[in-house]
Formats: sequence, C-alpha cells, structure tokens
Amino acid sequence: MSAPGEKIAFVPLPKPDDLTSLILRTDFGDDGAWDAVRIALDAAGEYPHATYVSDVRFAAVNVQALLDEEAAAEEDDRIVDLFLADATTMEDPDHPLLAVDLWDEPGRTFRVPAQWFPDVSANLSIANMDFADFADAADGSGTFRGFDGG
Repeated sequence: MSAPGEKIAFVPLPKPDDLTSLILRTDFGDDGAWDAVRIALDAAGEYPHATYVSDVRFAAVNVQALLDEEAAAEEDDRIVDLFLADATTMEDPDHPLLAVDLWDEPGRTFRVPAQWFPDVSANLSIANMDFADFADAADGSGTFRGFDGG
C-alpha cells in the first residue's frame, strides 16, 4: 500500500506480441471458474486467439482505471482493445467476456460469449473490422451473438 500523496510507478498493460487478444482476469474468487473460461475459449476456435493474464493487480479493476492506465502509456505501448474476465464471465455458463475499446471510442464495451470470441478476436487483431462493428451488432443486453443474432 502506498502512503497518501506517494507517486505510484506506472506499469503498462501487458501487450501481446502476436495476433492474439489480451484477456485480463479481474475476478479471483474461483480458480476453477477461471480454468473453465480458458478451456471454453480455447475450445471455441481452431487457433489460439487469447493471451491470458491472471495478475492480482487487476483484481476488480474497472474500465475507467484501464483507460487511465492506457492514457499514461507511451503511444507505442498502448493497446487498442482488451477483454475482461470478470465476475459475470466466471458465473455465466456462456462465459461472456467484457470487450473494452481503448482506442476509437475509449470505454465503449460489449459482451462476447466464448463461442463468438475467436471471430471477434481474429477480426480485431488484424484490423479487418473495427470495435464498433461488433458493438453496434450487440443485442439489447449488450452482448454480441454473431451478425445474425446467433
């Protein structure tokens, strides 16, 4: 814990060095649930689409804190988007990650169930589609279930 007024050293968000999407674990209440999320995500696609980060410094982190952290990063160290494995992800049988835009519309979010994650990740990673393409196609609950409503 830092003392009031003490400057805390900035630590940039981890940046995948490949074409996978960053998934930050923010809920640390159930390691079995985290394992189930990773298994579901890995089973959803033929190729790896995720770089998993399970670091307690991200426990219960909110979107604003992530935006602030990215704003403090050098431009070359910034990431465009990421996915949070939060309490909803852990508890829901579809394991819907919270997708977070950090670049075009910082703070915009939508949910993406594990089965749709490879499509979203691949298209965002190669800039074939924009974050807004998926967010705009989300249903009334804010969840992307494919472009035909899955």
